[in-house]
Amino acid sequence: MPNAATCNDRMTSALVILGACGAVLLAGGATLWAYYGSRVFFDMLASGLAYCF
Repeated sequence: MPNAATCNDRMTSALVILGACGAVLLAGGATLWAYYGSRVFFDMLASGLAYCF
């Protein structure tokens, strides 16, 4: 039977890494918004989505 603490530590590490990645993406978006302004930011986002799809 696996040790419950080991599984919990792995899950905690994965959640911390996922949370850190989310925080970096959110901070990057906020930085772009503050630097370029909302109009240019939305134009960049729309053109990026149009390129993907």
